[in-house]
This record gives sequence, structure tokens and C-alpha cells, in this order.
Amino acid sequence: MSIPVSLTSIPDSLLDRDAFLSGLLSRVTTKKSDGWLQDLRDGAANWVRHSVMPNTREEEWRFTDLSPLKQVDFNLGMFQETSLESYILPEVSQRLVFVNGVYSPDLSNIENLPSGLIVGNLDILPGEVIQEYLAQSEGAKEVFTALNTAALNDVAVVWVGKNVVVETPIHLLFVSVSGESATISQPRVLVVAESNSQVTLIEEYISSSQNEGVYFTNGVTEIWVNENAQVSHNRVVREGNAAFHVGKTAVTQARYSRYSCNAVTVGGKISRHNLEILQTGEQTETTLNGLTVIADNQLADTHSALSLNHPHGVSKQLHKCIIGDRAHGVFNGKIFVPKPAQLTNASQLNRNLLLSSKSRIDTKPQLEITADNVKCAHGATVSQLEDDQIFYLQSRGIDENNARKLLVNGFAMEVINFIPVAYLRESLLKTVTSLTNK
Repeated sequence: MSIPVSLTSIPDSLLDRDAFLSGLLSRVTTKKSDGWLQDLRDGAANWVRHSVMPNTREEEWRFTDLSPLKQVDFNLGMFQETSLESYILPEVSQRLVFVNGVYSPDLSNIENLPSGLIVGNLDILPGEVIQEYLAQSEGAKEVFTALNTAALNDVAVVWVGKNVVVETPIHLLFVSVSGESATISQPRVLVVAESNSQVTLIEEYISSSQNEGVYFTNGVTEIWVNENAQVSHNRVVREGNAAFHVGKTAVTQARYSRYSCNAVTVGGKISRHNLEILQTGEQTETTLNGLTVIADNQLADTHSALSLNHPHGVSKQLHKCIIGDRAHGVFNGKIFVPKPAQLTNASQLNRNLLLSSKSRIDTKPQLEITADNVKCAHGATVSQLEDDQIFYLQSRGIDENNARKLLVNGFAMEVINFIPVAYLRESLLKTVTSLTNK
């Protein structure tokens, strides 16, 4: 549900409870507009002023300390000229590019779209059409989501009409160019797949700066998968080593729909992905594949919540973590199966590979089931590279370093192979190899 406009009347005594959030709001610059969009922003801004930053005393943030984020004074990110030569995917023709949260028509390519497909920014569709979907997903009151809505200036929009099958992927590229001061950008994505449609998305967050500047990306993606539609969503985070990244993916699945998400995180000082999926009709299929690769002192947190509220739902989740040095990985996956969701088939597995005695993983797969006729399973494993596996490869003439590299790459490739673009798969494998060889 959207943030109600009545929040604009919250008593002053309940506002500005958190100095850091109030400081971020004071730097928000939005285009003045009348009607529903301004009401949406105002309601969200007041909700943020009513909120406080999450801390480790809260169960959902128990392992993720955001105090380093609160120590930085962020300014609003502005558009800067940049080169995308090394980030262009040759297999992908349609591309939307946002630099520091600002839409760049010159860097984008949305020509020769097939009939029934609309790709662009907030200006491409009438407000009454966008209003039906924008900020209407569950979880709109989560503090970082509301902060994004309060700063909403533009939206990356992908609208797939009824019965439209998009043959090639669409690339949504969000570029951060850090400068002398720390900056914040808050990109927003809206994807609507109408009934009987199919589309593949590549949503990618990168840093184009040579220096390791500090910046904060607070992104929100809303995906609506209508009846019998199919969305393949590939989300890649390759932020700079000093960057902070908080992302929300909110998916609403109608009956008979199919949604898959392949999420890969290989960058950022602190990163968090909240993946929330709501089933609104029976016989949906949901496939979630995730890979986190971190080293040094990085922290990467994945929280997923899948609500299977109707019968005959099928879901499968695999999340892998490769953790080196003093890095810290977090996985918390929830699957809710209430009583109406009879004949649900759900599985969840988290596999973790620790490359150092000082690396750490906190994992918590969860099933909450009240339905009595279901097939559900969940589990987690934590391991290190096995000496006998390394010895076996050495006995075949492979030196120890390359043996370790082969084993780590093999562990990662199970997820990377789901990415539908070969150029991106190869690029991610190189990134994984460089991180795990530190």
C-alpha cells in the first residue's frame, strides 16, 4: 500500500526524531508538482521525519551496523560526464542510464522498441497511469524506501503491454561518479509486465570513478507481474569499495505469473538488499538465486521475504556467499505460508564458503507455515575449501593457487550461469576471481 497523505498531519512533537535522517531530507531537491506526486513525496517525507535509523537492537538489523553511514555528511549527487565504454553489454540494445540518480538521454538507447514496449523515464506515461503502481507496493513505510519516495524526482520505467514478448534484455544502468565530497543518489525503478507478457531485465549499479570516493546509493525497484506474465530480473551490484548501498526490490505477483531474480553483489563497504515478494493469486512460480562475494572488511546483508498467500505456489531459493579476509556476510530468508496457501511447494538453501579464519557469516533461513498440506524445506551450510579437493587437483598437475581459484569459481558459477548475458557473466567471473585472490 502507498504512504497515506494523512501522514502530512503528524504532530510536530513526533517529527525530526533522527538528526541523520533529517539532514538527508534537508538536502532533497525535487521538482515542484501539484497533485498526487507531491502528496506522495510529502507523506513519505513526514514518515521519514517520524522514523529513526535502524540499529543493531532491532532484529532485522541485528548483524548490520549502520553507524559508519551515519558518520558521513552526504550531499546531493549531481549529473557528471562519464564514459560507459567498459560497461556496455554488446548483446543488449535497449539501455536506460542514470548518473548519480539523474537520467541521461544521451547515454541511453531506447530507439527501435518493439510495439507494446515502453522504456524511459517518468515523462513517458500520464500521471494517472503511473499513479496506479508507483509507491503502491507493500513495505512503503520502511525507512529507506520512504526516504527514496520523499526524494523522488524521476523513475526508470519499463512498461510491457499485454501479450508482448520482449526478445532481448533491457539494461538499467545506475552509475555513481564520486567527487571530493560524499554524495547520495536515490534511483527508482518501476516495472509493469501486463498480462501474458515476457521481459528480461538487467539492473546494474556501478562506480565509474577511478578514486575510491564515498557515496551512498539508496535504490528502490517495484516490479508488478500481472496475470500469466513472466519477468526475469537480474540485479548486479558492483559499487566502489568505500560506497554504501541499500536496495529494495518489491515484487507483486498475480496468479499464474512467473518471476525469477538473479542477484549478485560484489562491491560496497556496506551493502544491504531487501527482497520482498507478495503473491496475490494462486499458482505463481518464484525462483530466487543470489551470490555475495566480499573481502577485506566489507559487510553484505541480504534479507528476503516471500509471502505465499494462495494455493499451488512454487518457490525455489538458492543464496551463496563467498567471504574472505575479515568480511562479514548476512543472510536472512523468510518464507510465509499461511493457512490459505495449501499445496504450496517451497524450498530455500543458503550455502556459504569462508576463505579465511577471520571471515564471518550469520545465516537464518526461516519457514513460517500454518498450512497443513504443503511441501517445504530449508537449510544452510557453512564450509571452507576442503584439503582433499585441493590435493586432488594438485595431483592432476594444477598448482595450489589455481586449484583454490578453480574451486571458488566453480562455487560461484552455479549462480552466475543464470545470468542471461554472456558478456556480463564473463565480467562477473573476472570480478569474483580478483576479489577472492586478494
